[in-house]
Amino acid sequence: MTLRDELAAIWAELLGLPPGEIPDDVSFLRLGGDSVLAVRMSALVRKRLAVVLALSDVRVETTLGELADLVGRRTSDEPMAKALPITVTRRSDPHAEFPLLPLQQGYFVGQQDGWELSYESAHYYLDYALTGVDGDEAADALTDAVERLAVHQPTLRARVTSDGRQHVLPFGTPGAVPGVRVYDLREESDERITKALEQVRGEMSRNGPDPTRGPGLDIRLTLLPEGEGRLHLGLSLLLFDGWSSSVLSRDLLTFVADWNAVPAPLEVGFGDYVTSLAELPATEAWRADRDWWWSRMDSLPLPPALPLAADPHDVRPVTMANREHRWSAARWAALRQECTRRGVTPSTAMLTAFGVVLARWSGHRRMLLNSLQLNRLPLHPDVQRIVGAFAATMLLPLEFARGVSFAELAVAAQTVSGEHAAHNLVTGVEVGRELARRRGSWRPVGPVVFQSVLGVDAAMGGRPPEDAGPLGKVVAADYFHQLRTPQVAIEVRCFELGDEMVAVFSLVAELFEPDQVEAAFAEFVALVDGLADGRGWDLVPDLPEEADLGEVAALRLGRLPEVAVRHADGPPADELEQTVAEVFEELLEVPVLDRGADFFGLGGDSLLAVRVVVRLGKECGVSLPVRNFLSDATVAGVAAAVRSLAGVAR
Repeated sequence: MTLRDELAAIWAELLGLPPGEIPDDVSFLRLGGDSVLAVRMSALVRKRLAVVLALSDVRVETTLGELADLVGRRTSDEPMAKALPITVTRRSDPHAEFPLLPLQQGYFVGQQDGWELSYESAHYYLDYALTGVDGDEAADALTDAVERLAVHQPTLRARVTSDGRQHVLPFGTPGAVPGVRVYDLREESDERITKALEQVRGEMSRNGPDPTRGPGLDIRLTLLPEGEGRLHLGLSLLLFDGWSSSVLSRDLLTFVADWNAVPAPLEVGFGDYVTSLAELPATEAWRADRDWWWSRMDSLPLPPALPLAADPHDVRPVTMANREHRWSAARWAALRQECTRRGVTPSTAMLTAFGVVLARWSGHRRMLLNSLQLNRLPLHPDVQRIVGAFAATMLLPLEFARGVSFAELAVAAQTVSGEHAAHNLVTGVEVGRELARRRGSWRPVGPVVFQSVLGVDAAMGGRPPEDAGPLGKVVAADYFHQLRTPQVAIEVRCFELGDEMVAVFSLVAELFEPDQVEAAFAEFVALVDGLADGRGWDLVPDLPEEADLGEVAALRLGRLPEVAVRHADGPPADELEQTVAEVFEELLEVPVLDRGADFFGLGGDSLLAVRVVVRLGKECGVSLPVRNFLSDATVAGVAAAVRSLAGVAR
């Protein structure tokens, strides 16, 4: 088999096409591919051909002929522009601590009430219906499946330490494996069932699993009359990303359905992957990506200036509100077909629709969005099968031109998105830290988020299993869900549900006027409907004249006042300031001689800030809230906060 034939076989497997019907000169996108499938394609090329492709190598616009030429040059020892000389191997101690990845750090700090719009737990809650449940066998089968899954996927046994590191507990450790709670309502009345489900949903939505105190997975089963049931899942975002939740659900249902199921063993784990990334900053590829982002840092726009009903600093949300719409199988198929005709991915179409709505809502056309990315670097063939918090954010600047069609806006957005995604070795969290430092801001730099996992089922080889043995049959279309993500004001999530497509606006309701949210969501749905019809692509959206919003007096997202703190320069003024300076020096490994020195200006980040707080608690006997630390992170400011909490007059 030639190289071209082997690549054609991979494309055929991913796209559901006969290998002989894949031409050399038609792009992956035109044949039905998307960015998620492109990631899977890269993984298969590595696994079967032993060739590592960077994300920039496998854009959706690539043709089979171009890919064959590229892979041929790679196999002939041509130097790779973005080669990653990193090998993932098993650690000698699988239970040793390892660092949190940047997005994990953000969630961890958020759980310490460090950010605006923080929650006690960053987590996702989901429950869905079951039919044909064997009420006598289901609980035991589910418990057994969770235990076997915790052996196969060690992340189920992971914990996070108080100073922001993670580790996996040995399997036999008491409490290491998540327990299963069962509610038997088979003999209860409809009224009692409704009340009980509301209670479980409320509890699991508001009180998510927290791996700093116990398992990061909360799993429960409700048994209902006539063989019905519901499976409840609470997943900590500290441990599980979106791809992982799909892997976990598939593995779990496979184990439940078959007591004897034995998946192919994983050669490496999440801890091995994360540990290997310590080598990343020393690579030429990482430095090139950092320089690319840093050179553009000062030109990045502000987030959409959405009108606010309250300052995020004053809001303490409990859960995020949802607005949701489903497109039928026929409408979703029509939208995919139209996207293929126009040369854009469905995810790009949804991003562009969201951007148009934001531009009209905020009154300007140039904006910075935050996009959630899979970010599983192809360092090992098992990376796609591992459960863990691999995901990363990517800051995405968009500028919509006036007087052009939606199709032209979408093509431009796809170009910008692809260009920025090709520099994914430096994550959005890391870019955001530097951006906040340069702007002197303590507020989130990317509070408006776009997330699309359209195409994930195809990338995983098909839909999740529906038959789950004693648990009966999964009715995925009958579900309830809730999200709590720190630092996010509003987020759109797009995903497939069987043959249908779903889009959800998740937002902090206290921040926005309800009528504005309803109008924005209705406009978004109408735009997508027009794209499915085909008529919306050639229409010219009515966009604001100004690219950027000028000075505003009213509350606007991304245009809120910063706390200006100034302290007299000079050496630490007293013993407490000297203690704070010494803790700064110890953790930052730099001299701290000025009481006005800012922790972040000295090279600190939010995770190190948590460690400073922990250390000061031991040194001073005062539990300083992380939010108080972040509001004035100078030596003098932190000392003043500690002094105030200790009740000592200055």
